[in-house]
Amino acid sequence: MLINGPERVVEDALRGMAAAHPELSVDVENRLIVRRDAPVTGKVGLVSGGGSGHEPLHGGFVGPGMLDAACAGEVFTSPVPDQMTRAAAAVDAGEGVLFLVKNYTGDVLNFGMAAEEAEEEGRRVAQVLIEDDVAVTDSLYTAGRRGTGGTLFAEKLAGAAAEEGAPLERVADVAKRAAESSRSFGVALSACATPARGGPTFDLPPDQLELGIGIHGEPGRERRPMMSAAEIADVCVDALAKDLRPSGPVMVLVNGMGGTPLLELYGFGAEVRRALDERRVAVARMLVGPYVTSLDMAGCSVTLCQADEEMLRLWDAPVATPGLRWGR
Repeated sequence: MLINGPERVVEDALRGMAAAHPELSVDVENRLIVRRDAPVTGKVGLVSGGGSGHEPLHGGFVGPGMLDAACAGEVFTSPVPDQMTRAAAAVDAGEGVLFLVKNYTGDVLNFGMAAEEAEEEGRRVAQVLIEDDVAVTDSLYTAGRRGTGGTLFAEKLAGAAAEEGAPLERVADVAKRAAESSRSFGVALSACATPARGGPTFDLPPDQLELGIGIHGEPGRERRPMMSAAEIADVCVDALAKDLRPSGPVMVLVNGMGGTPLLELYGFGAEVRRALDERRVAVARMLVGPYVTSLDMAGCSVTLCQADEEMLRLWDAPVATPGLRWGR
């Protein structure tokens, strides 16, 4: 591993982010990444966060058109409430703060406590829960469905609405619609290796794959012999379409888990598009790349977000973050 030591990996990554992105204010000690121009007058502040190891989620999505701040926890471990309360204070311009929370037990509890603390300080705070993974319910990390790729759609659409000056209730409604309209399904071709462990988190033979994994390498629905990209795409799309039952156009995220080359990921994306076309699901937008990762895991996930005209407009709106950028 390209690290100085497991105990320093998050701190070192934040120092590197500060060096590479002067447009961000990075508080290494408190593990916060904030827009340098925050708080932005007349704008709702958006805060998210979670365990490190999923980059560019969440810190890579801080900037105009997306998040105002992100809290970084230890690898695969939730940030603490004090971080979230500090983030709310840093981005609150008087229009309120929205917490975007992936459905993992630690995140839900800690963001909930932070919201109470922020409200005691006189801030208006709303929360939206993201639980888009159709593969597993009640996993090791959460009660209910896990929050995965749908987080990107919620952060982007809510970020665009906030940038337009929408009030807190409206921004929260946009995020909720994005979360409720998103479904995800992930596949592992290899296990990830955490810095603390120094090796794979679970045993997966090279001739097998795990269907329905989470972003922490949690077990999925089942283990099967290795499959082709076309076969994997059919499994993913079938699971998503069965649950979402899209009645209109969808936005598609074909996501790499961290260790999948873009060459393979684009090829897999072609198969996802083929599978959707065969099932007569209209694709309005498609994004391919490693956006919601699991350290060095080889694998992929697919997220579908059913979109109306307003959601497409908000998706196309300018965004300028380290991990997502267009229109500026």
